[in-house]
Amino acid sequence: MTSTHFGFESVDEAEKAQRVRGVFDSVAPRYDVMNDLMSMGLHRVWKAFTVGVANIRPGARVLDIAGGTGDLALAFARKAGPSGQVVHTDINEAMLKVGRDRLLDAGVALPTLVCDAEKLPFADQHFDVVSVAFGLRNMTHKDVALAEMNRVLKPGGRLLVLEFSQVAKPVRAAYDWYSFNVLPRLGQMVAGDASSYRYLAESIRMHPAQDELKALMKQCGFGHVDYHNLTGGVVALHVGIRC
Repeated sequence: MTSTHFGFESVDEAEKAQRVRGVFDSVAPRYDVMNDLMSMGLHRVWKAFTVGVANIRPGARVLDIAGGTGDLALAFARKAGPSGQVVHTDINEAMLKVGRDRLLDAGVALPTLVCDAEKLPFADQHFDVVSVAFGLRNMTHKDVALAEMNRVLKPGGRLLVLEFSQVAKPVRAAYDWYSFNVLPRLGQMVAGDASSYRYLAESIRMHPAQDELKALMKQCGFGHVDYHNLTGGVVALHVGIRC
């Protein structure tokens, strides 16, 4: 048996994917509301910054991995225009359904499919941009997923990884208190699920810090990697360029 982490808990690798799926099945209906509450609306600023850095051109091909409720996919589609292609994907069907409905309500119909980031069903060198927002930390084999993202990018294409990261030391104690005391209670009150938001706090601590993730991306084939700390390192945007 090969073990991995599910938050602070050690579990069998095969069990992790099922348990992560259970978390997002549970929170999908209230996911956007909870994002607004727990980040005090800052997730919208982080995603807007990501869209700006992505610099999507009309006609671009974009793959949105762990696209969830579709906010980034929608923003990318508006930039890529009718001549472009934005593919909205997630491993979790419940999240993808919420996102698909939201996109359709906005008058945007995109290719939407359930797929595993570790086994992307796309041709080599197909996309100009690949994005994954708040999804990489939930993947069992991050190196495999990053190598797959590299494979489907065109030479010179960009990967954008927006993810919770390691906060600056002066605010770490306050951030830990908020994460482990306020978030689970908020999750219970709004989504009826404290444990999923306790897992969120734990999974952030188990995720590679900024420089560690930068090194991992380079090991997975990205020739140049840089990152931007946002809100004191609560979130970091890593940008990798495919050779």
